[in-house]
This record gives sequence, C-alpha cells and structure tokens, in this order.
Amino acid sequence: MSKITTVKTIEQNDNVSLYSICFNDSELSEYEKFLVKFKDNAKLNKDFQMIILALEKIIERGALERFFRNEGRMKDNLCALSIDSRKLRLYCLRISDQILILGNGGEKTTRTYEEDSLLSGYVMDLHKIR
Repeated sequence: MSKITTVKTIEQNDNVSLYSICFNDSELSEYEKFLVKFKDNAKLNKDFQMIILALEKIIERGALERFFRNEGRMKDNLCALSIDSRKLRLYCLRISDQILILGNGGEKTTRTYEEDSLLSGYVMDLHKIR
C-alpha cells in the first residue's frame, strides 16, 4: 500500500522555507512527530535542545551547508542536522540554502542508519519525495 504524501509548511521567512511531510492525512507532520517523541526524553534532552537550536539558526540564516552532515550520496540531498554528540538524528532533505524539508528521526544506536530499521524507514520516506 502506498502512502499518500502531503507537504506542510513549518516556517517561512526571507531566509528559509521549512517544510515537513505528512502521510495518509495525518494532522502531524513527520517533524512534529519527532518533536512529540523527544521533547520530554530526559536521556536525549541535550541532543534534542541542540537540534532545536540548530533549527533556530537555520531559520535565522538559511539552510546553509555547514549546518548539516551528509547521510547519503551527495546528489540525493539527504542529510541530518550536525550536532556534536551524534546520538539523536533528525533527517532532512536540503534542497538549497532557502529550502529544507524536515523528516523524522531517532536515536542512533548503530554504526549506520541502514542497520536500524526505524531510522532506515525515515530515510526511505524522504527518498520517496525527492
């Protein structure tokens, strides 16, 4: 069964447009599901706060390349926000300095996202819309 995908605007200003994806008429976008899942997680709170701060900088300055680490091939635009601890991932599609599509994410407990079925699923969801 294929997923019905819609795009939801998260933030828009002169510097950047942030979007996220919604599946099967869900009211919550994948990014909003990420927020709900990790906002009260004591173990990953520091990482969560770092991701929120990084997003605030992106809203201020744009989706500049330096804010991200590539997670796939360069041409597929798949990336994660670059935070120091690297325990929590928020996967994104960085289309340009002005356009960013936020996906979902989770705690990275394996060497690569491909080794974790949940993280791999979030990445595959983003691959389908690019």
